[in-house]
Amino acid sequence: MDIVNLTIDNKPVVVKSGTTILEAASGVGMHIPTLCHMKLDDLNIENKPGGCRICVVEVEGRRNLAPACCTDVSEGMKINTHSMRVINARRTVMELILSDHPFDCLICAKSGNCELQDLAHNLGIREIHYKGEQSTYREDTSPAIIREVDKCIMCRRCETMCNEVQTVGVLSAINRGFESVVSPAFEMNLDHSVCTYCGQCVAVCPTGALTEVDETGKVIRALSDPTKTVIVQTAPAVRAALGEEFGMEAGSLVTGKMVAALRRLGFDHVFDTDFAADLTIMEEGTELLNRLGKHLAGDKDVKLPILTSCCPAWVKFFEHQFPEMKDIPSTARSPQQMFGAIAKTYFADQLGIKREDLVVVSIMPCVAKKYECGRDEFKTNDNPDVDHAITTRELAALIKLSNIEFKSLPNEDFDNPLGESTGAGVIFGTTGGVIEAAVRTAYEIHTKKELPRLDFDELRGMEGIREATIDFDGLPIKIGIAHGLGNARKLLEDIQAGKSEFHAIEIMSCPGGCIGGGGQPYHHGDAGILKKRQAALYQEDKNKTLRKSHENPHIIELYEKFLGEPMSEKAHHLLHTEYFDRT
Repeated sequence: MDIVNLTIDNKPVVVKSGTTILEAASGVGMHIPTLCHMKLDDLNIENKPGGCRICVVEVEGRRNLAPACCTDVSEGMKINTHSMRVINARRTVMELILSDHPFDCLICAKSGNCELQDLAHNLGIREIHYKGEQSTYREDTSPAIIREVDKCIMCRRCETMCNEVQTVGVLSAINRGFESVVSPAFEMNLDHSVCTYCGQCVAVCPTGALTEVDETGKVIRALSDPTKTVIVQTAPAVRAALGEEFGMEAGSLVTGKMVAALRRLGFDHVFDTDFAADLTIMEEGTELLNRLGKHLAGDKDVKLPILTSCCPAWVKFFEHQFPEMKDIPSTARSPQQMFGAIAKTYFADQLGIKREDLVVVSIMPCVAKKYECGRDEFKTNDNPDVDHAITTRELAALIKLSNIEFKSLPNEDFDNPLGESTGAGVIFGTTGGVIEAAVRTAYEIHTKKELPRLDFDELRGMEGIREATIDFDGLPIKIGIAHGLGNARKLLEDIQAGKSEFHAIEIMSCPGGCIGGGGQPYHHGDAGILKKRQAALYQEDKNKTLRKSHENPHIIELYEKFLGEPMSEKAHHLLHTEYFDRT
């Protein structure tokens, strides 16, 4: 490995060859501001177009300023990161960016969490000397994501996520000069495109150009309506990230405080999506064993590998891009939709109310869940199983709006019967968690023996594609795992080509799984935050008395009193779905 010696702000620095100035400075704790640059080392994600020029530095002997994010270091290089020339250039660039940017910060969804706003403040911008025409574009509102292109600064981070990481291919730069913009082809609406609503573009956008559809107003109206019974479910990944919105360390488990906050917001019952995750395992695990049994019996028509179906962005991805494979994924609904179906039938009957008078709200780490609960197949007489889905960020905003001192709240427990869950349900929130939960149950149902261990480390990690073979007492089950739709594409192409030897594959759309969902608190490129959230979920799993879905007493009771058995006719009607060719 070649070593390069250089000087940054009069400090000697030694780095390996091929390192950029930005990386070299960051490695020794020196901050250089950036806008377009984005890097998540552990997830192999990087965006460094060098277009914004906010990161320029002065290099001795070089006539022009150098963009630090895409200029490699060289032997003997002397760099000044904050000379008056550099500061003046950054301020000029920022003023030019702001000269074509709306001034509606007071009502912008990203206000207080906007990198452009923060940087303008740090650079001391108090007036803009460059006046001129401002570009204007129409607003594009989809079921899950809003595009306010007037606020786009052409950093193109969303392009990197959409095209290189997710390989969805919706967003790209179009037009020229003053008319240039990041948009779907032909400037079509997102809901007319192949967008999956995964929300990774929202997660990395430094301004308010891309945000989720805000449903907090609808939730407030429902909570204010005395004729409605309003219940809430909380996804597993939310409890490992919500605390960040209140200044707590990343990975802080706030399950009990979250429950307490939801009660104080006025929800009539506070339930846990982990309950429905356990229910998902009962259905999906049974479906896996059924397919395996047919396969082992020589049935040539059985579809393997079975693919998990918990992620609505992943479902929309294969419906658009691999519609000929729509009979391979499990037909099991996602935990969100299973919960809604059970709530508006079984639980509504227990309460003695009509399904129309029961409002189901979901707290999700994902913006695609907004789209999912609006799908027609999840409605009865035009009444949705889940009425509203709000993100972790939206929940935090509601708590702050209600003047609730989150950190001082006591720990409270979920309500029953739809609040009881196992450790298997908790780990649904991280890559590898769904298939690990399925293995815990499928092994014991298949072998009629107790698992020798509950922690399957070979299924864990953050590599984009992982594989493992689990011994079902003499029957080797080959498992694949992918997170990020680009990695999912690779596994699907292997299936198409007849190269796949997997029996089951777990797929999650977002890097890291739901912990890195598009509705989570912004991690600003810090992959370490995702690891802390992941560790928190595994810790909550360990803390649970019950860690296998089929041991959940309320799941057992639900089947005995209402559903019959996994994959029964009633279970299939309420808990399973179908997929569509969306080409």
